[in-house]
Amino acid sequence: MSVFYERFERHARGEGLKGHSTHYCPGCGHGLVHKYLAEAVEELGVQDRTVAVSPVGCAVFLYYYLDVGNTQAAHGRAPAVALGHKLANPDSVVIAYQGDGDLASIGLAEILHAAQLGIPITVLFVNNAVYGMTGGQMAPTTLPGQKTATSPQGRDRRMGQPLRMAEQIAQMERDPKAMAIVTQHGLGARDYAYGVPALRMALMAAQGLNAPTVIASPANVAFANANLAELKPKIDAVDQMAARR
Repeated sequence: MSVFYERFERHARGEGLKGHSTHYCPGCGHGLVHKYLAEAVEELGVQDRTVAVSPVGCAVFLYYYLDVGNTQAAHGRAPAVALGHKLANPDSVVIAYQGDGDLASIGLAEILHAAQLGIPITVLFVNNAVYGMTGGQMAPTTLPGQKTATSPQGRDRRMGQPLRMAEQIAQMERDPKAMAIVTQHGLGARDYAYGVPALRMALMAAQGLNAPTVIASPANVAFANANLAELKPKIDAVDQMAARR
């Protein structure tokens, strides 16, 4: 697949089997999401226009694998950086790639204000409902009853309810057709059937891409549906903002 680098230099300088496999822990969903994203970008033919923004956490390692424009962002600030890329280059396909600790905790203000602003970007929210990189502590999206290092008896009512980010963004009083957020939780082999169509739809919806409409299963996927024709005024506004720079 051309969207992936020919060799991955995360380990062993890209030599041997490690140069052709991701480094993520067994059972982690990042490798699958990388595959879904790469296939969606390739099918839409937008590799040369794509800019991926990855912040702190395991999400940052995206740049080792995808041969697209890559930018690193400070912890939680991927949506703000993504907005900068989109405004500076409206023709770019901008994707922020974030975990749940990054997006729903330290980056909560950024994602909400980016959604409210309504600039056409795409956010991939890889939600494993725990701080997986720092020891398995409870995260804002940890499910009720879920055991973590800081909730060994399970999350209970004293610890509050989990944030449902995609659902909350979908209910905001804003233009729901300007930004798409895809959330994946509990990825497995069965998810492949809708993983690529869902990401492809999210890219089309948020970026206003001229591509065929596809239908994705809603299971484990939440994003704002979009009428591509209604996106044109928003994209025109971005073009005008960039022209005034």
